[in-house]
Amino acid sequence: MTKLNIHEAKTQLSKYLSRVQDGEKITLCKNGKPVAQIIPFVQKKKKRSLFGVAKGKGKVGKSILEPLTDEELPGFGL
Repeated sequence: MTKLNIHEAKTQLSKYLSRVQDGEKITLCKNGKPVAQIIPFVQKKKKRSLFGVAKGKGKVGKSILEPLTDEELPGFGL
């Protein structure tokens, strides 16, 4: 872990951000005392779901593969 003063961080920010992107943690100090830490950002991958928030709330029967009846068509804008 690298420790550096705020002035150094301001003047060399791009350099230190590159190091953070490579996984290094940097501690910012003021008068030799730690005040903040810069750490790599880890973006969590969203789990993709076919049914979104309704996943697991119900079952889809075989009838989903069957054609719509004449009574059902208007409800789907067809």
